[in-house]
Amino acid sequence: MGREKERMLAGEAYDPTDPELVADRRRASDRCRRYNATAPTETDRRERLLRELFGEVGGDAVVEPPVRCDYGYNVGVGDAFFANYGCVFLDAAPVAFGENCLLGPGVHVYTSTHPIDPDERAAGREFGDPVTVGDDVWIGGRAVITPRVEVGDGAVVAAGAVVVDDVPARTVVGGNPAEVIRRIDEK
Repeated sequence: MGREKERMLAGEAYDPTDPELVADRRRASDRCRRYNATAPTETDRRERLLRELFGEVGGDAVVEPPVRCDYGYNVGVGDAFFANYGCVFLDAAPVAFGENCLLGPGVHVYTSTHPIDPDERAAGREFGDPVTVGDDVWIGGRAVITPRVEVGDGAVVAAGAVVVDDVPARTVVGGNPAEVIRRIDEK
């Protein structure tokens, strides 16, 4: 493993134009293309291709095509995971989903980020911060989860929400930026 990939996996600033990382992204793109070309009846093939694409896949995981990711090997999904059509995972850092997670159509999860300083950004370095989603989470369609966010067990992220801060367990969040709308235990 080369130095830039080591840096990326360690959460340090790295050069995304490094040939090894470019090859990894091409490999993931090809795997996404093959997965996205499957027919709904090809469940065994989909399962095999998903296990080639993602780093960890729990039992009964379903991902409706099309799906896109940068590397794939940094995505882990637990048992009974479901992602509806058009989800995107920018996985320069780990993206971890617990068990019984549901993603609506067009959910985007971003770990990749860039320096705030324009001179540093112009130098072309980037880095990733992980995203962690607990068990029994429902993320509504077109929601965006940004780097360094943790979503607690049993939470609901409303459709269209842009999540920039951690989501407490058993809460409903929505808006841009997402805020707690209510606790799930409340009537």
